Amino acid sequence: MTTQVPTVPLGNGYDMPALGYGTYLALKGQGVELVKKAIDAGYRHIDTAYLYENEAEVGQAIRDKIAEGVIRREDVFVTTKLWNTHHDPAHVEEAFRRSYNLLDIGYIDLFLIHSPMGQQFAGYEYEDMQPKDADGNMLLSDVDYVETWKVMEKLVTAGWVRSIGLSNFNSEQIERILAVATIRPVNNQIEVNPGYNQHRLIEFCKARGITVTAYGPMGRPHRTTYGNRSALGDPKVLEIGQKYGKTSGQVILRYLIDIGTVPIPYSTNDERIRQNIDVFDFKLTEDEIKYLASFHSERTIQFLPLKNHRYYPFNIDF
Repeated sequence: MTTQVPTVPLGNGYDMPALGYGTYLALKGQGVELVKKAIDAGYRHIDTAYLYENEAEVGQAIRDKIAEGVIRREDVFVTTKLWNTHHDPAHVEEAFRRSYNLLDIGYIDLFLIHSPMGQQFAGYEYEDMQPKDADGNMLLSDVDYVETWKVMEKLVTAGWVRSIGLSNFNSEQIERILAVATIRPVNNQIEVNPGYNQHRLIEFCKARGITVTAYGPMGRPHRTTYGNRSALGDPKVLEIGQKYGKTSGQVILRYLIDIGTVPIPYSTNDERIRQNIDVFDFKLTEDEIKYLASFHSERTIQFLPLKNHRYYPFNIDF
């Protein structure tokens, strides 16, 4: 039996499923099967990006499931992203067309600027995505993301994509976009987890009709390079889970939904794929939400090679 996922309204009349399947770590060769399993489990929101090098596999899985009669195209919501090396207005449309053609599903539901930080254009191939100088330093570009946004709007008016939005943008950068936008961003995809709860940025976006997608929903439980306590193995989180008959991972995902985000967990494990979507039959209490928020410490995904970029978004509080 598949789980029915509720939807959240976007600011332009479309809806987005309230939880998605993230594909950031889906390695080449496994994307098709993983996305098919996710669709069979009830996921109707799939998140990918040109950077992930798996758009073709995501598209193949969706087309296969349509052919099987499991879903119709309009049942599934697909997000992809414009990579940093394609910020120059001259490159936005071609970069989008590449994602569009790789996915090959008729239209894109949501297209995001992957980050506000441009990198030098070196071409459209996967090997061109991290241009470096002879010393191994990232080659940066100072193209203003506001100019990038103006071309993103043209993709909507041309009918190629239904909605556009942002990723890894801070509040000041969002304000700059809103000041010029003729088509407003409907979404900001950012890191949110108990270790980095983003309360102020979520409220900021909400006040402006912008939904928030939460990537890295579990933090980085296998990395100990940051000071975050992991909520996953915490005795009290496990106890909260027992109360509802849920795992600590399910409690974390429910927390993210309860604070107003759309989490996009990734897993290759069949049982976890099923568990991650099975979070709509309970709700945390205010005290439980407060406890999950108490893990807040620091960002775990910091884009350190781009720290000197003029548009590095993480130098202000939110």
